Amino acid sequence: MDNRPVIVGVGSIQQKGNYKSLDEALILMDIATKKAIKDTNNENIKNFIEEIHIPKGYWRYRDPGKWIATKNNFKDVKTSVYKIGVLQQSLLNSCCNKILNKEIGASLIVGGEARYKQLRSVIEKKEYFETKLDENPDFYIKAKEDLYGDEELEELGAMAVGYYATMETALRKNDNENIEEHQNNIASMYEEFSKVASNNEDAWLDHPYSKKEILETSKKNKMLAYPYNKLHCTSWNVNQSAALIICSEELANKLEIDNKKRVYPISSSENNHMIAIQQRPKLYESLGMIYAAKSINRMMEQLDIRLDAYDLYSCFPAAVKMFSKSLELGSEIPKTITGSMPYAGGPLNSFVIHSTVKMIQKIRALEARHGLVTGVSGMMTKQSFCVWGKEYQEQFIFDDVTERAKLDEKPVELSNIAEGEGEIIGYTIIEGSEHASKAVLYLDDEKKHRKVVSSLDKNFINLLMEEEWVGKKVKFKDGQATP
Repeated sequence: MDNRPVIVGVGSIQQKGNYKSLDEALILMDIATKKAIKDTNNENIKNFIEEIHIPKGYWRYRDPGKWIATKNNFKDVKTSVYKIGVLQQSLLNSCCNKILNKEIGASLIVGGEARYKQLRSVIEKKEYFETKLDENPDFYIKAKEDLYGDEELEELGAMAVGYYATMETALRKNDNENIEEHQNNIASMYEEFSKVASNNEDAWLDHPYSKKEILETSKKNKMLAYPYNKLHCTSWNVNQSAALIICSEELANKLEIDNKKRVYPISSSENNHMIAIQQRPKLYESLGMIYAAKSINRMMEQLDIRLDAYDLYSCFPAAVKMFSKSLELGSEIPKTITGSMPYAGGPLNSFVIHSTVKMIQKIRALEARHGLVTGVSGMMTKQSFCVWGKEYQEQFIFDDVTERAKLDEKPVELSNIAEGEGEIIGYTIIEGSEHASKAVLYLDDEKKHRKVVSSLDKNFINLLMEEEWVGKKVKFKDGQATP
């Protein structure tokens, strides 16, 4: 097939150092782009790139794509920026399907963050400067649904850690783990991840962490949201960028790109059915995610493909566990090739580009024949799966399970009761106002309608950390809970 999609160039970069030695995100993305072009061993590829796709980062640029296109002499390129809430894998899948339909010949996908430079600006008391880009992209894509419910946004704010920590306690209960067993298990998992990261030259981590270091709270390992310490959580404060160039097999042949450079997307599945955590039937699983996982497993069975490597999205332990369960992976199977987002680095809204680059490099090096990369958008809101391989199949296979998930997974009604009793289905503890600890509890009321409440009671908060409270009932009044 001359219109088969194939990755022909990859590039990645990370920077450490003082403020002056660090670049802003725009420059990082340009460097990664140049590396990807050079990686193809034929710089004429830039004459055939028709689209640039960029997941929106923490930066303020309207459209980095046009600036990158100008800097690299791309001609007549359409640019797209994707807001948080759109799967990063969707960018790749869109490119693959356009190449299959002969709508385009080649695309660039690039993302990046410079939050570490911003952090250094605060530490060194420097003014952070970011190039001003006011021109809009050709396309600005955002999710139609909201990521949060009103009550949970009021109690947890917009930071992801509290939402994932709440899912984690629901997972703990569903797995029948006691408090100590659960804490040991997630610390052991992340100890192994840190070892992988320490051997990954692109990882942010300088050295591995022990299980004890991950378990114990300290000044550098604060509890961010019970049961997560900082070392359980994705690290946004990185200077990192990654880029991929994908084109048709016909163009790769025309440019005489070496077969050793070529890695193929074999199949992909997505779930884009969005339900805010507050209204999910089960906090510890997503039906759409299970459908997408079963779809990718079914494709692998039909193609007689055995997967050799995995990089499961790893912003927090709950994500790894939910992906692993949906794929029915045994505990003995390694879940990461990057070393996970806390240790490899978790640039906001573009980590899947990094994990995909790492998987492609692993396949090129013949360290794996086929590898699976998974992705998440929002608060475990949407999920994706993509299999990559050195040996191409007849056609890239894509399955979007969204409509099936919409039919089968309905949002739980919100409670309109101001006072009553509810059963805890998940909870976390975060730092509230004036640095006081605050418990946030997700409840099913007497009608099995959903409510989010909080408590500042110190004795109750201590009990929540000492014993399992998922499944127990509490009283609530005007948003406050009492045991």
